[in-house]
Amino acid sequence: MTSRSSDLDVARSLERHAMKTSIRMGAALVLASVALAACGGGSTSGTGDGGKTLVISSDLPLQGASKDASDATNNAIKLYLEQVGNKAGKYNITFKPYDDSTAAKGAWDDATCAKNAADHVANADEVAVMGTYNSGCAKIEVPVLNADPNGPMLMVSHANTNPGLTKKWDAGEPEKYFPTGKRNYARVITTDDYQGAAAAAFLAEKGIKSVYVLNDNQTYGQGVATSFVEGAGKSGIKVLGNEPWDAKQTSYASLFTKIKAMNPGAIYLAGIYDNNGGQLVKDKVSVMGDNKTVPMMAPDGFTGYPELQGLAQAEGLYLSFTGLTVDQLKAAGGQAAKLLDAYKAKYGKELTSSFALYGVTATQVILAAIEKSDGTRKGVTDAVFSGDGITIAADKSLTGKEVKIDTKSGDLTSQDISILTLTGGKETFLKAQPVG
Repeated sequence: MTSRSSDLDVARSLERHAMKTSIRMGAALVLASVALAACGGGSTSGTGDGGKTLVISSDLPLQGASKDASDATNNAIKLYLEQVGNKAGKYNITFKPYDDSTAAKGAWDDATCAKNAADHVANADEVAVMGTYNSGCAKIEVPVLNADPNGPMLMVSHANTNPGLTKKWDAGEPEKYFPTGKRNYARVITTDDYQGAAAAAFLAEKGIKSVYVLNDNQTYGQGVATSFVEGAGKSGIKVLGNEPWDAKQTSYASLFTKIKAMNPGAIYLAGIYDNNGGQLVKDKVSVMGDNKTVPMMAPDGFTGYPELQGLAQAEGLYLSFTGLTVDQLKAAGGQAAKLLDAYKAKYGKELTSSFALYGVTATQVILAAIEKSDGTRKGVTDAVFSGDGITIAADKSLTGKEVKIDTKSGDLTSQDISILTLTGGKETFLKAQPVG
């Protein structure tokens, strides 16, 4: 395994400092907001049929490159809630979307995530959060929700893949996200310790002998880069370097000129497309040739972006996805195919984001937890992390497979990795990659 550069170590130190500051900010906001909620009474509203109304929310980046996938996720959740009568057992359900991005940044934002966490706690009727999309944002929000005096408050993510949220990874993880000592975070997607290794195994199958890794210097990118580098070593691929790219650069031509001199068999981009991924892709092809000449691969942080799919330079790009894709689920029929047809009928366009379907799957877990609970935040969280936990049967699940949450970790008890390629401006399923 190659060592990380000193620049990456400095960047990670700065990111940890920013995260700690955001968590402290969130905790301070919680204290103020809880007091305001208490002054307002805090009782849930009733409805005409006498049922108790509870709020579930989403927490997604609604601005920037992730906007399309986030909008699709919210729309799919709204549609699904309509299909189940906006009910979870005896409870009536209202849906509230939150935006964790800013226009200036065009992506998720630390301070906004901290504020959202406080707002979730302050909303007396809200019992659970579907999200976040970005692992770094979750690492800010989860401790605040965990410390909720009326909770812990449940969060179920459809897209967070950084392992440290649920298992040993970086120093202090995952315990530091659960200050009460109780878990309140679950996810319905496979983690990056599997994704990076699966990507390396796939490239080895393609005959790749050497690779250069670029990461986006964020929680997600660093995590999947680490997993990929470790997997590459086990798969017999030589890693020529693993360094961060600067998302603020206007050109990466000099970076790829340096890399080209090392003659790597492939390039692996570990990060999210939001961090200037389009320019990175264009400059790689300009300097090193197209993706047939020098293959390029990226993780699911590059999936679901129409802007990327429209780039001529992205043709032939390999992608991994930490679950099953829209194409796979539609072909399999079942609940996902029905929802996809209903989505097109309601919104007049195809749902193309695989993460959106997993957003509905995460919502299914939340609704099942509410149905088993006493309608309190603590009760909803306990439904996931105690007793027999939550299981969505295969014939009900949007993934067409049983969805079972491990009551100790919050992770799925089974994993899927799909390999895709960009062909003709569309993500096309290639194969299911074995997860070891």
